[in-house]
Amino acid sequence: MTVNSLKSGTLFIISAPSGAGKTTLVQALLETLPNLYVSVSHTTRDKRPYEKNSIDYHFVDPEQFELMAESGQFLEHARVFDNRYGTSRQIVEEQLQAGRNIILEIEWQGARQVRDLVSNVVSIFIFPPSYDALESRLGNRGDGDEVIQRRMQDAKADISHYGEYDYLVINDDFQTALQELITIISASRHNYRQHEAFFDDFVRELLVEN
Repeated sequence: MTVNSLKSGTLFIISAPSGAGKTTLVQALLETLPNLYVSVSHTTRDKRPYEKNSIDYHFVDPEQFELMAESGQFLEHARVFDNRYGTSRQIVEEQLQAGRNIILEIEWQGARQVRDLVSNVVSIFIFPPSYDALESRLGNRGDGDEVIQRRMQDAKADISHYGEYDYLVINDDFQTALQELITIISASRHNYRQHEAFFDDFVRELLVEN
């Protein structure tokens, strides 16, 4: 057996209020860490001009989404800002079995569903440094006042579920938050509970050699 060659991948959940900087942090993680991928979600929302189907999202109509949900094709699905989002069960399972580490960028509702179905998930919640900073970041994105206020209200609901997560990161300084995420993800590779079958097999072979 080649050491580390047979580990299954780890499933990471990263959640945050809209505007907390989650997407930018995840992109930096992908550029920094090897063998780390983001699951591409299905969504019923309209495609934006700069987005590409099957790269940014799998864009489907509401009827197709509902059929997929009813037939159990989603690991999780939720309604966010009047649109529906879902994570393909088959794609995630195949990636994990191939040893790839997968990030799900999902809300707390979806995170609950995933925890019920998948063991040994690592969940991370990202906070903004303050509500004022969050409001400022949303404003800088060009969102209208009505959208900003709705997302500020939703942020309070999101943050109220912080106790359901394994790790908490405050995105005040970007580089500090990024390094904290890198540490969490890197450490999980050596967590016995995350890779129990691998380490048990390794120890058995190690003892046989002696």
